[in-house]
Amino acid sequence: MTNPAPASLAPTLGFIEELAHEAISTLPEPFRIPATHVRLRVEDFPDDEMLEELGVEDSFELTGLYDGIPLTEKSTSDQVTRPDVIWLFRRPILDEWAERGDVSISELVSHVVIHELAHHFGWTDDQIAAIDRWWE
Repeated sequence: MTNPAPASLAPTLGFIEELAHEAISTLPEPFRIPATHVRLRVEDFPDDEMLEELGVEDSFELTGLYDGIPLTEKSTSDQVTRPDVIWLFRRPILDEWAERGDVSISELVSHVVIHELAHHFGWTDDQIAAIDRWWE
């Protein structure tokens, strides 16, 4: 990972993406490589179409989104029409980070990435908790 952003500057889209890749690289072995097959996209905010589809009115309420078909619902006979994508939204993440004040930006990005990967892998709450100790 590159040097962290100076304290006076908000983390960039690229820095958030680096943190997300770092979070994926620390996953337990059975999940690490499959997680790298999910495309990561980092934007400042979700677009209006995403918000409308999810019924979310305030774009600051959405820190991340998994867009794809969970592995538990895929079949080898399925025709792949688009890649699975995890979207991270920088401004809502930064707002939550500032509001919390008790976690690092790396911890928060890792939490959002793992939460979105949970949708991809079809994990239970217990499986999420074994990897992401967020609630302890």
